[in-house]
Amino acid sequence: MVEVHLWSGLRSLTGGREVVEVEASNTGELLRELVRAYPQLEGPIQAGVSVAIDGRIIASGLTEPIPEGSEVYLMQRLRGG
Repeated sequence: MVEVHLWSGLRSLTGGREVVEVEASNTGELLRELVRAYPQLEGPIQAGVSVAIDGRIIASGLTEPIPEGSEVYLMQRLRGG
């Protein structure tokens, strides 16, 4: 199980939960399982979010592995500039 910390803008879509759990081994599975468990998250996820694993923003796509015990955050998409 992966514990996912949600940015405040998403919490209303998960019944107010700050942390949710899903079964996933990589970032693609994580996003799919979040939508499966919380269908209201589909819109924001499709619009674009950033996934951070152990403090590192994942920019390599949907195949980044999530090591067991990792700290995972789902946030608004972060863009450079």
